[in-house]
Amino acid sequence: MADLVLPLECGGCGAPSTRWCRSCAHTIATRATEPVLITPRLDPGVPVFALGRYAGPRRQAILAVKEHGRTDLLGPLGDALGAGLRRLLIWGVVSTPLVAVPAPTRATAARRRGGDPVARMARVAAAPGVTIVDALRMRAFTKDSVGLSAGARQRNVDGRIRLRKSALGEGLGEVVLVDDVVTTGATVTESVRVLQTTGARVVAVLAIAHA
Repeated sequence: MADLVLPLECGGCGAPSTRWCRSCAHTIATRATEPVLITPRLDPGVPVFALGRYAGPRRQAILAVKEHGRTDLLGPLGDALGAGLRRLLIWGVVSTPLVAVPAPTRATAARRRGGDPVARMARVAAAPGVTIVDALRMRAFTKDSVGLSAGARQRNVDGRIRLRKSALGEGLGEVVLVDDVVTTGATVTESVRVLQTTGARVVAVLAIAHA
């Protein structure tokens, strides 16, 4: 009866009567060879890893969180991100103590979505030895990057990302930037640059998906 009033469907494939089906959970589960090293069009100067392509249930779940308020999907997406972080630790790409910094979201978008989804996924992904520090902010009036070319995306974020005062102290160890989707690499490149200006040791970028 509840499904007739408020239809319940999987955030990845639309299957009825479940919020997240086993098939979609299996699809985004981190495999032994993941995350994979990718090469975005804009190079942030550190290795960029992604858990999978921005397609299928992975894409639908991210869109459901960001555009349709499906906060119930923050758990599975955050768990996938956490599995990716653990894999990078096992491989020795990063080491503890580790600071995970969420890539910034436009303030207007965050308000519309009831909070910053990347930061919320990162908090789900937190693990022993990993500290989540919400250190970056997008300046006001930054445009939505959807539909922009690589060059236009870069111009859109140049100088538009700022560091929160005293967000990163000394002696915190290595820093990994985390994001939901890496497209051209414009946002992560500017984010890494801003973090490095503070002396932070940014060693990698990890995204849930890459386009």
